[in-house]
Amino acid sequence: MIFIDSNVPMYLEGAPHANRDRAVAILTRLARDGERTITSVEVYQEILHRYAAIRRLDAIEATFRSLDAIVDDVLTFGMSEIRAAKTLLETVNGLSARDALHVAVMQGAGVSRILSFDMSFDDCPGIERLS
Repeated sequence: MIFIDSNVPMYLEGAPHANRDRAVAILTRLARDGERTITSVEVYQEILHRYAAIRRLDAIEATFRSLDAIVDDVLTFGMSEIRAAKTLLETVNGLSARDALHVAVMQGAGVSRILSFDMSFDDCPGIERLS
């Protein structure tokens, strides 16, 4: 099972970029191999936050549809994941609060692989970043 980060559907729906081509290639391979993919409600919140911040509300729906099409399931989280994210922030240098929450959700679900173009995941023990 592979966790899908917010930057994946954003690259898919954004302007032409090398990461778009890379995302398409990886997602095609994952689908061909029958890999299950998941994300969390926080990834949807990140999309909302980013497009609101840059005043691109028109891009939200297409990006949501793209993410909906990619993932098999959407995870929620609670206080145990929030507390685990706090611990990750204290122990993994350079990890953002949002990325710490992604890792905590992943760990809670027994997921160790993430598709992301964010290199901060590379410093998380037990996490393999696909890019």
